[in-house]
Amino acid sequence: MEALAYESQQLGHLGIIAGMCREIDLIGQIDTCIDQNERKVSVGQAVQAMIINALGFVDSPLYLTPEFFHNKPVEILIGRGLQAEDLNDDSLGRALDLLYKKGVTEVFAQVASHALSISGIKHTTYHLDSTSISFEGEYNHQEDMQAIEITHGYSRDKRPDLKQAIVSLICTYKSSIPVWLAVHSGNEVDKTLFPQLIDAYVKQLKGSPQPYFVADSALYSAENLGMLSEKVKWISRVPETIKEAKHLKEQTDVSTMSAEKEGYRLKEVFSEYGGIRQRWLLVFSLAAYKREEVSLQKRIGKELEKVQKEVWHLTNQVFPDKQAAEEADGKLQRKWSYHSLTVQYEPVYRYATRGHPKTGQQPQETLWKVVAEVREDHEKRQRAKKSLGKFILATNQLNSEEMSPESMLDVYKGQTVSVERGFRFLKDPLFFASGLFLHKPQRIMSLLMVMGLSLLVYSLAERKLRLQLAQHHEFIPNQVGKPTQNPTLRRVFQVFRGIHLLIVKNTTAREYKVLNLKPIHQTIIRLLGPHVENCYFFHL
Repeated sequence: MEALAYESQQLGHLGIIAGMCREIDLIGQIDTCIDQNERKVSVGQAVQAMIINALGFVDSPLYLTPEFFHNKPVEILIGRGLQAEDLNDDSLGRALDLLYKKGVTEVFAQVASHALSISGIKHTTYHLDSTSISFEGEYNHQEDMQAIEITHGYSRDKRPDLKQAIVSLICTYKSSIPVWLAVHSGNEVDKTLFPQLIDAYVKQLKGSPQPYFVADSALYSAENLGMLSEKVKWISRVPETIKEAKHLKEQTDVSTMSAEKEGYRLKEVFSEYGGIRQRWLLVFSLAAYKREEVSLQKRIGKELEKVQKEVWHLTNQVFPDKQAAEEADGKLQRKWSYHSLTVQYEPVYRYATRGHPKTGQQPQETLWKVVAEVREDHEKRQRAKKSLGKFILATNQLNSEEMSPESMLDVYKGQTVSVERGFRFLKDPLFFASGLFLHKPQRIMSLLMVMGLSLLVYSLAERKLRLQLAQHHEFIPNQVGKPTQNPTLRRVFQVFRGIHLLIVKNTTAREYKVLNLKPIHQTIIRLLGPHVENCYFFHL
């Protein structure tokens, strides 16, 4: 009887990732736009390998080495004839070099545009933002002046000690599906980047309806509004530093705003800020008011501690005249936001001799001291409370029938489930590479683009599963066992733990069996469509 050999490989949720990559033709889209010499592993295949590696996380960080693939079915996940050893440092590193040479934004746009077309996703509203990605080590960008500079800048991660690069994303409305990605030097600022990104993206829309772009207050400046208002519609938060905005928040009583709905009150006014006619929407959020009231009390308490120390030093000084004492007192009080002093000025006499002065003895010198009592300034506190829970949105869409106040607020709030969610995904501590590939800024740019493509694949798969569950009136259990039609894909990945591929070998043939598939797995695979099914039910 012929002896059989057995081999087990981990498949898990990786078939979902590979299937979605095939559905959007990731390999084909990349390979058709990059000139490459004969390579056993094409650039597209290398990128798919890196995406599978990146999204292979459940409990493990990302390592771009063959070690990740040594017990995975590489031919099923990436391509016929490939082995784990082919996905080595040199092969993947040179693929990153070729991606950089072609242009990371261009490659990303090619893949994303095709993916959205295949998925039937059409939007005219987009969310825009940027974030910083921190790095350790030294990087020389002088070798290629077109490459970004890994350098110090404003750190969103509160790590000013680390150098960084900036990643900008444009995502579709109320989703974390990225349609545009750009990588910048670590010292670039949003105020400059945002109009450039919008302009670049609009140019490739080719006659589509005028889009809306939604961004935070970094977009809102007189210069930017003038540049963008004829090209696109925009919705932006108004910076609180603008005098007109401060005045509106302080002078508007909540009772004069629209009736409360879902914890919000609204009030529309028109503005000519920056010479651009626009609608401002003053928003009051009851939930934000309660949070900010607690924060205000903490700030008042912290300032009191600081004030008491400063007053102690003030009252233990002497001044050459009363005017100097008044000036020192006034200078100190102007620094405080919530406190003031009840003050008296008292003379301090100094005599030529020590001890108690004799009757009729005149002082040699008269100095002055401050006697003060700290008090919370009720007027300042009330003025600060008038602005609590309020923020202002602005748009150049003047027709409220085209964009109602309620819609305007809803569109802006979509940031939290759009680009911000995308950044949380990219900055997940389990989702990053070892320092192996990160010795050149050019490769960092390419790797950040691959991270963006990983977000694209992840978001598309999650969207498709949720739509299919709703369409077919089916449910899967969430983390606590309750039925849901809106699972996170990470939860689905966890459900697929323990799925293995058994390979039975003899001298002439191989037989493949997928082990541990349960009804829930089969339901998810079926709903995700034929490309995913082919990764679990296949013939090699």
